[in-house]
Amino acid sequence: MRVAGAAKLVVAVAVFLLTFYVISQVFEIKMDASLGNLFARSALDTAARSTKPPRYKCGISKACPEKHFAFKMASGAANVVGPKICLEDNILMSGVKNNVGRGINIALVNGKTGEVLDTKYFDMWGGDVAPFIEFLKSIQDGTIVLMGTYDDGATKLNDEARRLIAELGSTSITNLGFRDNWVFCGGKGIKTKSPFEQHIKNNKDTNKYEGWPEVVEMEGCIPQKQD
Repeated sequence: MRVAGAAKLVVAVAVFLLTFYVISQVFEIKMDASLGNLFARSALDTAARSTKPPRYKCGISKACPEKHFAFKMASGAANVVGPKICLEDNILMSGVKNNVGRGINIALVNGKTGEVLDTKYFDMWGGDVAPFIEFLKSIQDGTIVLMGTYDDGATKLNDEARRLIAELGSTSITNLGFRDNWVFCGGKGIKTKSPFEQHIKNNKDTNKYEGWPEVVEMEGCIPQKQD
């Protein structure tokens, strides 16, 4: 009887040890697999982060050099979506900010500091051009001027208004017509014509929208005014 009892005890111990060994091996394999998956995911995440393209101010395509202001702007889309003006990652004017309107939308910025001085829009379809002319005359030297049309920015423009905008560096303002899309960035006191201007004519044969051309967009780097 004692021999049989001892044999059963040995068998029980052996079974326990075998079971413990098998469980520990399976657990170790699962742990190795889990750690492997964790490290693999971590490596993939790191690779994804390292290949993600950098984002520049206002979403422009490349970084601006030192002592330059990054900007991006778009004209309005037909009479539905207003224009948008961004400078140094700050939205100056947009439909979301509820500070745009039909006609010519204009933002004034300090050429040295990048500080926003004023934002306004002037209705060039049903409004009066006189307040717009007075506003243009009040712009101080060294001011960056950004303009974008929405719906119609030309019907009420007269020769004086066009001349004042041309003095800010525009070349297209003389040809701006009914429902043309136009964006422009210039400055008061500029000595040359501005390189920052886009203009699309209203043409029923090429218009993207019924009665309006496609949106025009523009981005760039504005040199900071030096003392």
